[in-house]
Amino acid sequence: MRHEHMDDDEPRGAVEGLGPDGDAPLDAEPEVAQLQAQPDRALPHLTFYFDVVSPYACLAFERLPEALAGLSYSVSYQPVFLGAILKHWGQKGPAEIAPKRAWMIRQVHWLARQQGLAGWEWPSVHPFNSLPLLRLAMACAPAPGGTPSRWVVESLFRHVWQGGGDPVDGPRLTELQALLAPTDHPDPARDPEIKAALTAATLRAIEQGVFGVPTFALDGQLYWGLESLPMLADRLRWSESLSED
Repeated sequence: MRHEHMDDDEPRGAVEGLGPDGDAPLDAEPEVAQLQAQPDRALPHLTFYFDVVSPYACLAFERLPEALAGLSYSVSYQPVFLGAILKHWGQKGPAEIAPKRAWMIRQVHWLARQQGLAGWEWPSVHPFNSLPLLRLAMACAPAPGGTPSRWVVESLFRHVWQGGGDPVDGPRLTELQALLAPTDHPDPARDPEIKAALTAATLRAIEQGVFGVPTFALDGQLYWGLESLPMLADRLRWSESLSED
């Protein structure tokens, strides 16, 4: 059996390059061919809750494709404001506790090396107010109420976790916004619609039991942390075994 994964914003059927009868061409990628062969098959859907302030969310984002390789799923990337989530549950962020912060810096640098992430550097300012970046992510969603593409989220994470700069430095933010170009929301940091959308998404996450990031949601169950990826992969394998019976 061939497997595939899709981001929510990826096309679900090919338009260009089809064979003369609308079938997949012989040289089509396996993922495309599989989707065309089974157009009505529903994929298990993951929601990845993240805040770019979290290094573990960045590491999980980078590792996700490898951790779930060979498994069928679709995924949406949902920005949430970690500060509000921690406040709701009465928690402090790890970077707010000095010895824990020192350990976290050592650990995430080691993890980044283990994952082969080039250019990983701790930001010059951390923790920082991630709201401008999260609102920019929301503004890049293809439709109201939607979620940003993997490319947008990747750009945001790399803005924060590569180069060692200040993530919310004015000129850097301006440059990032020009790259992502959210045309319908030219000033997402101050846009009332974008602010409300991020608040609503964060409240929904809290209502569903999200208490930190990264969190993956699948079939009403939550998987928290970078280390939950093997558990999530096992859950997807179990789902596939049921569908094949």
